Amino acid sequence: MNIRTDLALEGVDAEQIREGITRSTRGSAFSITEIRIEEDRHGAPIGKKKGRYITLEAGALSRFSDRYRDMAQELAQELRRFLPPGHVLVVGLGNSDITPDALGPQAAAHVLATRHLKTELAKEDPFLAGLRPVSVLAGGVLGQTGIESAELVAALLTRLSPAAVIAVDALACSELSRLGTTIQISDAGISPGSGVQNKRKELSAVTMGIPVVAVGVPTVVDMGTIVEGLTGSPPKGQIPDMMVTPRDIDKLTERAAGLIACGINLALHPRLTIEDVESLMA
Repeated sequence: MNIRTDLALEGVDAEQIREGITRSTRGSAFSITEIRIEEDRHGAPIGKKKGRYITLEAGALSRFSDRYRDMAQELAQELRRFLPPGHVLVVGLGNSDITPDALGPQAAAHVLATRHLKTELAKEDPFLAGLRPVSVLAGGVLGQTGIESAELVAALLTRLSPAAVIAVDALACSELSRLGTTIQISDAGISPGSGVQNKRKELSAVTMGIPVVAVGVPTVVDMGTIVEGLTGSPPKGQIPDMMVTPRDIDKLTERAAGLIACGINLALHPRLTIEDVESLMA
């Protein structure tokens, strides 16, 4: 089956576990699957590079869920595994004017920017001044700015010298049930727009020289992938190159972005409680 997906889990589901690829499960608030690909050559058949891919699945990514706080804490715990100490740059990739692509900018809007607090609040509020330095960028897309996201990030790295980058972006999946309900975390980097075949320059440890942690939620499914999934065979004849998104994508994106931002804030600032984070995000 020729599926189009950004989720390593779906690639491994479609292709049986093979040499150089391992899969394990865990989780409480989420159903968590960790896939490790030892080398690029091992992941080539499923279109994935060397790295760790953590998939967190839930019925809904909503703050109205009974397990919202548990989900935020578990997401933070998984993210923390990827992050070194020191300054972190959080990048919201995507176009805020296009709802299915607005996940990154919406999440970035709620991430606590703290890099400036050490100097501005050193005497007034030592607690906030002592938080890990975090910078936040939501620079739009190439069509809006004429600048590749990777170029913006690379330029900031020379000025800010962060220890790591967290890049948040919307993804594509092949299973309709995973739209707006699944989070993928990976240290294999990300190519903005790859899910809709609009691939741009890669953000990864290879291109940036520091760890790049990609966090994403599927918001679209390729029409051809849907047809093939339902019928078991490729579409007959020519069909438009279309991406499908749910009717309530505005709510799905907003809720997913809120949960991701909460998880990032908790991961970056372990001294803060979820009550602190929610208050600061409001």
